[in-house]
Amino acid sequence: MPRRRFNIGSIVRRSLLGQDCLLCGAASADALLCDGCTADLPWLGEACPQCAGPSTGAALCGACLTRPPQFDVTVAVWQYEFPIDRLVRALKYGQRLALAELFGDAMARQVGSRRVDAVVPMPLAPRRLAELGFNQALEIARWVARRADAPLAPSCVERVRDTVPQTDLPHDARAANVRGAFACAAALAGQTVAVVDDVMTTGATVEELARTLKRAGAARVENWVVARTWPR
Repeated sequence: MPRRRFNIGSIVRRSLLGQDCLLCGAASADALLCDGCTADLPWLGEACPQCAGPSTGAALCGACLTRPPQFDVTVAVWQYEFPIDRLVRALKYGQRLALAELFGDAMARQVGSRRVDAVVPMPLAPRRLAELGFNQALEIARWVARRADAPLAPSCVERVRDTVPQTDLPHDARAANVRGAFACAAALAGQTVAVVDDVMTTGATVEELARTLKRAGAARVENWVVARTWPR
């Protein structure tokens, strides 16, 4: 079956009243996407349960077996490719906040019955927050926490060191870039914490944040992301 043709320009041109699909313009009742476009999204298939990277049979991948990351599990909804990449950018840079609900609802369904003690949005540095005007991870986390019936903890962690955007760096430089970037003053002894973000690439940022949370006493850190990049 041929892949559906998406019209990303409709995100800008159409109002977010839920009457028409944002991608193809078909009637979608009160949903932002019609059933056909939703089915055609790049849903994540079999993946490593810890990093959500490629893995045969959804077994732990070689990288996680060799060097287990600080986070214990990754729940990702989609692969970061067209049209999810455009939708993520429409939220982050186009301030299409209705997409935060779409992403949060999809993430909550993917999370299912998992129980956590706190939902922590990936924090932004003050300069970056001022540039964007809002934290897209927080907007997504609001919906996830509500749907998952879990406490939202937006002030649990601070970003105490401004860093170069990870996308501007080669993969092997990203871990050093975020080292020491977070601080947590909360008492998390024995708790399970879910970190919410829009996109995971190398995992360096969430690795550093998970390390910070575990130093504060967290027993388990789950990584919940809208989309995961995969090697081509």
